[in-house]
Amino acid sequence: MVAITDRPSRVIESAHKILSPYELDPDLCLYSPQDNVDALANPRVAAWLRFVEDEYRPAATDARRILLFLPCTATKPYIASSEHRAINARLLAEGFEPVGPDVRLPDEIVAMHPDDDPRLFDLAPLRRGEVEICRVVMSEPLAFVPYEHMLTFDGGQSPAVSYDDPGLFEKRNNAVSPWRSDSTAEEVAPNRWRWGDNERKAYVEMHNAMAEALAHVLTRLDGAYDHTMSWVAPGLTHRSFCLARRERSSHGVVATKQVAGKRLGLIGVNDLLPERLRIDVLPSSAQCDDARARLHERLGGSKSATNAVFARGGCAATPLALPELLDVLVARLDAVATAETPARKVLA
Repeated sequence: MVAITDRPSRVIESAHKILSPYELDPDLCLYSPQDNVDALANPRVAAWLRFVEDEYRPAATDARRILLFLPCTATKPYIASSEHRAINARLLAEGFEPVGPDVRLPDEIVAMHPDDDPRLFDLAPLRRGEVEICRVVMSEPLAFVPYEHMLTFDGGQSPAVSYDDPGLFEKRNNAVSPWRSDSTAEEVAPNRWRWGDNERKAYVEMHNAMAEALAHVLTRLDGAYDHTMSWVAPGLTHRSFCLARRERSSHGVVATKQVAGKRLGLIGVNDLLPERLRIDVLPSSAQCDDARARLHERLGGSKSATNAVFARGGCAATPLALPELLDVLVARLDAVATAETPARKVLA
């Protein structure tokens, strides 16, 4: 186990998450909320955020376009992760096909998965009939990562394949940078830490900066997408980025962080957008409960097996990769695709 107090060792561990030929940028190893806030001033991150907030636009299409937010992953590039491969395999099985410029992963990464459909490694939008899915990864510190810019950016390696950021995952007990002068984290057991006021304050600042960046992009791209949905795991920060204050309770997501005896509010993208642009946040808590029940039945009624598989999605990922939950995503995509008018995104 890597000592959390040793940043050089953590950077070595981070490097293993980046698949060759891509290389980790040690300046983009973000192990705490404070690291995340500092990253907003990193030249590579700042240039990326300027690009997505002010310049990015998806290619023209005659299709009805759905923006589908997917979660970032420890593995970079994201599309090579077990979670994205499972999600994309289901979309391919449902008849969606890559269209547009032929942008794929390097052969050496594809060769790591010889039994996989080569289309899984195509970064182009997915189309079925008159419906096109634009896949975008929701990331911290990059906010909005279109699949087509996952690998390269501004003539070089994209920051999306250059970073490691476990720094906002409070419940993992290791999202700390004890070597920082502003660290207030407390070690409560060997390699297990509890955030202090500075960590919680920086979390709120970074969380709200990401929500604001995402809302800025979606506002500027008003009209580019007929519907926007997110496929993000329950309980994780990505979901909190999305939700309006009045949505949080039904999703079991907190609305504030306590810092120095005060409650600081968490802003979600849906707080900042008009109703017609809001993100359709999936899966719901009820849909997760239903998927868990169907998984329990599929596994022969074993509670322990159900809990283990659900926790890791059956592929060292999250429940988002499970067939039972992917049924929810497919059903929602089908409903949006067959609606006579763009689906209305109503708050819970």
